[in-house]
Amino acid sequence: MHKEKVKGKRDKIQIIPLGGVGEIGKNMFVVQYKKEIIVIDAGLKFPEDEMLGVDLVIPDISYLLENKGKIKAIILTHGHEDHIGAIPYVLPHINVPIYGTRLTLGLLKIKLEEFGLLKQATLHEINGGDNIVIGSIRARFFSTNHSIPDSVGVILRTPVGNVVYTSDFKFDHTPVQGNITQFDLLADVGREGVLVALSDSTNAEREGYTHSEKEVGETLIDIFLSTEGRIIIVSFASNVHRIQQIVDAASIAGRKIAVDGWSMVNVVEISRELGYLHIPSELLVDVEDVKKYPREKIVILTTGTQGEPLSALTRLANANHRKLEIIPDDTVVIAATPIPGNEKLVHRTIDNLFRRGANVIYEGISGVHVSGHASQEELKLMLNLLRPKYLIPVHGEYRHLIHHAALAEKIGIPKGNIFIVENGTTMEFTSDQGKITTGVPAGAVFIDGLGVGDVGNIVIRDRRVLSRDGIFIVIMAIDGKEKKLLSGPDIVSRGFVYMKESEELLDEAREIVCSVITDILQKKISNWQIIKNNVKESMGKFLWEKTGRKPMILPIIMEI
Repeated sequence: MHKEKVKGKRDKIQIIPLGGVGEIGKNMFVVQYKKEIIVIDAGLKFPEDEMLGVDLVIPDISYLLENKGKIKAIILTHGHEDHIGAIPYVLPHINVPIYGTRLTLGLLKIKLEEFGLLKQATLHEINGGDNIVIGSIRARFFSTNHSIPDSVGVILRTPVGNVVYTSDFKFDHTPVQGNITQFDLLADVGREGVLVALSDSTNAEREGYTHSEKEVGETLIDIFLSTEGRIIIVSFASNVHRIQQIVDAASIAGRKIAVDGWSMVNVVEISRELGYLHIPSELLVDVEDVKKYPREKIVILTTGTQGEPLSALTRLANANHRKLEIIPDDTVVIAATPIPGNEKLVHRTIDNLFRRGANVIYEGISGVHVSGHASQEELKLMLNLLRPKYLIPVHGEYRHLIHHAALAEKIGIPKGNIFIVENGTTMEFTSDQGKITTGVPAGAVFIDGLGVGDVGNIVIRDRRVLSRDGIFIVIMAIDGKEKKLLSGPDIVSRGFVYMKESEELLDEAREIVCSVITDILQKKISNWQIIKNNVKESMGKFLWEKTGRKPMILPIIMEI
């Protein structure tokens, strides 16, 4: 009896964030007990400015591939891209049961079908309040409020203790669809005892409470009733609550709705099909038919809240949309806020809309958006309900984690029990101790076109050099036997200097290359790499002295 008790006490769980701490997006968390792994969420994030040419960023799943046989399930907490977007890239390598709510799985099916993966996926629908057993762990889900319906958090009852992952949440007491947070389940597990909580930190800098989504609905009704011309409204496609309020406002104002943008069309279709959106058929019109209606009778619902270059709103702002154009006195409502890092793109789009004669309403000057994340008082309420022994602040940039930790200390969680970590940090917990142990690979994998991971830091570095200083190509033909220069060097400059206006510089560069090549060949050196390195070194020094720039230098040798 005593031995069993000691053995149980030495049991441990490991928690590893592979994404989702110290950054916005690509959420992925690993909970491991002995030889069983549960993965929570598998999201992506959109590239930052310096990630030139990259389309998407997903977590590095090297650790999961190394432990593939231990993975029992993937749990998805809601349908946002930063929580489900990596699944099409993970599923071909790790095909385990996936659990999610009805809407979450509905949105996921669209993605899997696009990738041709739907038939091989094993999807299980869950609801708030449900209990499921995954190996030695019992999972219970609790409904939360967020900017998408059907969001849940998860309680993992492990043999070591309870682990609670809140996912993204806020406490909205007047939600659009009437589903409030399951406070009773949170209070129950808090009384039972929570060993570790992983809690949303996105709005940890914001004081007070996050406003209710219903307040946006009231603002939209006021805008729709007071606007005389056409309304173009932009929202996150996944914010189904917001879309429903847009529909309701359009109906009250006697306007028809045209839906534009691939992601918006898909979300509206699946949400109507599953009963999360209620849009009378007579309210909908095709985008191509909007010109048949008086301008004061039309609302166009579209995408592009983050100023994405290929989005419908950006195309409208740049006058290259295939079906629509901005008409002077159009009112454009941007019912969202820029994700950190996207501010420049959004502001540029707003400026271009104003240039085209539109009246633009956005968060900075009106109440057309509220956050889907908890502010400080709600974060404290969550911690008071759970009373966790250990806290891992997640979601948000590093400063958000720090602010969340400070709040936790104020309500009595000891500083030593709060883990502010980086992605890849392995934390180990027993029933009476928590500590950081080793780390695992947890970088970013870049998606560029059809390539997954073939663009790495070296390629990105080269792209930065090319974008900043251009490329300087030196082409020459060499007789390999006689060891002499046959033709060239020919020089091609792209993004460095304009060749027609830099003939003197290029002539001098050719002379230097000829001198370097002749000197090397006279020494009977036949290693082409040595020749290339000498050309790069000599050209690098010359071009820096003459221009103060460092283009990428690319010697090309043709052996004849």
